[in-house]
Amino acid sequence: MGKKFTKEEILKRIEEEDVKFIRLQFTDMLGTIKNVEIPLSQLEKALDNKITFDGSSIEGFVRIEESDMFLYPDLDTFVVFPWTSEKGRVARFICDIFNPDGTPFEGCPRYNLKKNVEKMEEHGFTAFNIGTEPEFFLFKLDENAEPTMELNDKGGYFDLAPTDLGENCRRDIVLELEEMGFEIEASHHEVAPGQHEIDFKYSDAVKHCDDIQTFKLVVKTIARKHGLHATFMPKPLFGMNGSGMHCNMSLFKDGENSFFDEKGDLQLSKTAYQFIAGVIKHATSFTAVTNPIVNSYKRLVPGFEAPSYVAWSGQNRSPLVRVPSSRGLSTRIEVRSVDPAANPYMAMSVLLASGLDGIKNNLTAPAPIDRNIYVMEREEREEQGIEDLPATLYDALQELKSDEVLVETLGEHLFEHFVEAKEIEWNMFRTQVHPWEREQYLQTY
Repeated sequence: MGKKFTKEEILKRIEEEDVKFIRLQFTDMLGTIKNVEIPLSQLEKALDNKITFDGSSIEGFVRIEESDMFLYPDLDTFVVFPWTSEKGRVARFICDIFNPDGTPFEGCPRYNLKKNVEKMEEHGFTAFNIGTEPEFFLFKLDENAEPTMELNDKGGYFDLAPTDLGENCRRDIVLELEEMGFEIEASHHEVAPGQHEIDFKYSDAVKHCDDIQTFKLVVKTIARKHGLHATFMPKPLFGMNGSGMHCNMSLFKDGENSFFDEKGDLQLSKTAYQFIAGVIKHATSFTAVTNPIVNSYKRLVPGFEAPSYVAWSGQNRSPLVRVPSSRGLSTRIEVRSVDPAANPYMAMSVLLASGLDGIKNNLTAPAPIDRNIYVMEREEREEQGIEDLPATLYDALQELKSDEVLVETLGEHLFEHFVEAKEIEWNMFRTQVHPWEREQYLQTY
């Protein structure tokens, strides 16, 4: 997957694999994958960066009067979809978005992450490596192929068949991903019934975000073939664990892990502690980006393994930031609040910028909290300096708006469009009357 493809190699593979259609993919501000599908006859034009689309029709892109945007395919993201074959196969490129004058489009989330990786390189680091664990639920489809709320199994954590009917589907997903070049490290049933996790190998930030988007597409496509609907919604069911996308991060300098120091406290380097300090400092502000929908906040509540407080620990699983036990090249910092509804490119931008702010300003990490925060009283948490994560999307947006570092990280275009879209989303939710309210109040009052 990390291979660098030349134009010639791509044309050769297209011929060998009987590819008839090319999908030019990109991700909009809300994290949705968009496609422009072209027939093979248009491939040369695409490889010359001459394919356009209407930017005004995409959420958070541009106004009607400046709608022509250009797609620049990234040749290294070329892949043939294994499940397409009947009438010629489909291949895809992930694209960056450019303005008609040839400048990169500031509202392109992938470009935004690249820009933030460049800022990291100015600090002397050569790679920002991430590994994520996106969880998802499998629900049954009804006879009209619409998703139901009926789970496909009664399995529990690490369960095997026969309780885990999702196992066949999950196995197929893993096989498809492997055929596409993914290195799958583990695949298992999660805590809640119907919930699954597939972990793939860490890689540098931009590639990993591309992989997350590809992963979501494969999961949804293959689930459908099994008569199931896969959802990455953070909390589809009340009273059960939600779905997270724990994010493991490390900074490298010329092949060496900058977070590891054999002689350091917990064998962590000064850089690692500064990075943790930056993440802790900006945690309440980056939440709007890492947990970007109304439903995200139904997951960030005590009692279901998701973090609700801003703290870090070497081993304890209740805080927001955990340092997994591996050391050496595998030393990493895990942020546990992120959920799979996040736009991965934007989420990684704000996480990276938060950590870099800690390094740049030589911030000191607070003391680790190595006990269960959920059993502490509020006074005790306040004494320890433990903040709560925002309780709603509205609260999170207020925090984001007041954080200059993150506003600058996202850039004017993304920041303004993101906040505007999310405030509309919050107002739609806030003004709705929900079934719960009628159940509670209609008769009583």
